Amino acid sequence: MSIDRETFERSSEEELEGLSTTDQVLGFLAANDDQAFKAQEIARQTGLNEGSVSTALSRLKNRDLVEHKGTYWAVTTDYRRLESYDGYARATALFNEQLGEEDGEAWKEHAPEDPHPSLRDDEE
Repeated sequence: MSIDRETFERSSEEELEGLSTTDQVLGFLAANDDQAFKAQEIARQTGLNEGSVSTALSRLKNRDLVEHKGTYWAVTTDYRRLESYDGYARATALFNEQLGEEDGEAWKEHAPEDPHPSLRDDEE
């Protein structure tokens, strides 16, 4: 997979060899986008150092890629912003390689027939 010149210039050799801690944290939160986690839980689930996770979360917050409330962290709901982040693309590619790509048709088979209440017309 290729990367753009800006990523090449700003990334360390370690980051270019694999996913950075920041990318791993973002990937974990994106894979669990229906939940919020404490930094220590993210560290435990990902096998990363808690201090590194905290630093990564701060960096991601500065880029508006995660939300923080109290001691909990969650991935942003701004999916356009998330998809524009190159680390997200690398994390997605790695997870697809390790776990297989999601099957959209399988999701459709289990989707409810009625729209979500937030999408219903209240005037009915």
